[in-house]
Amino acid sequence: MPRLATDDPDALFGLAHDGERPALARLLSLVERGGAPARAVSRLSYPRSGAAATIGITGAPGAGKSTLTSALLGALRSEGARVAVLAIDPSSPFTGGAILGDRVRMGEHALDDGVFIRSMATRGHLGGLALATPEAVRLLDAVGFPWIVIETVGVGQVEVEVAGAADTRVVVLNPGWGDAVQANKAGLMEIADVFVINKADRPGVAETRRDIEQMLELSGPTGPDGWRPPIVATVASTCDGVAELLASVRSHRAWLRGSGELDRRRAHRLDEELQRVLLARLLERVREVEAGGSYEALRAEVAARRLDPWTAAERLLAEG
Repeated sequence: MPRLATDDPDALFGLAHDGERPALARLLSLVERGGAPARAVSRLSYPRSGAAATIGITGAPGAGKSTLTSALLGALRSEGARVAVLAIDPSSPFTGGAILGDRVRMGEHALDDGVFIRSMATRGHLGGLALATPEAVRLLDAVGFPWIVIETVGVGQVEVEVAGAADTRVVVLNPGWGDAVQANKAGLMEIADVFVINKADRPGVAETRRDIEQMLELSGPTGPDGWRPPIVATVASTCDGVAELLASVRSHRAWLRGSGELDRRRAHRLDEELQRVLLARLLERVREVEAGGSYEALRAEVAARRLDPWTAAERLLAEG
């Protein structure tokens, strides 16, 4: 029997911890599907996680995030560091899976044993990525990746939440005022720990830097939490400025540890995650109630106006 002819989380976790990439891929699939198998993976990975440095990279579509991520991978790999990437892609309207493949986006690293790249789909259901992303990050952390990069496709609410699952959040803009306005409207100014002006070989870099600095001034000289986000200019296609970006990420991580902000942020994220897990489990409970025998009868009573919705809901919950 093939070694991976199993969906048993315990067996797969042991193989993944020993470096079996197919086992890790299967565990991540269990995490994405949710349900009892995902909860089993969480029980295995949670106590073994917490050591990895996590970087969230987000920004407007077309800003060059994937190219920048690839360049950052190269910089980390040149130091011998192992890196995992979660690339959050648009969902296929037909399969619900990721449209863009990892080898297309960061093909030069696809065959590197020190890099693991996984595309995850924005499936569009309540709590989907908000629940799956932190679980996937913990799994990658638990099997031994010291660096984890989360790269999102855009700047919508889902992408901002996903990038917020990282310790250090990098917001990528391009030269030009339009991107800065878009970032401000999307709320990225509030989550950014490092700003990157990518494609800095184009005109308008100085103006974009000035716009960002002016918006940062509204938060005071050091920002609301005591950290002033640096602004790094890069040309990801040629790796210009990537070393400075990595240095800024490391500086931020050192500040997180020294100030106690790392523990505070992680505790806050866990509080939010616990609330999302509770909501997801309650939603599962609602679906179980809807599948019960009394639901249709009580719904008919509500439709006939013989019973109000609140009373009907209370009866359904009491029966459960």
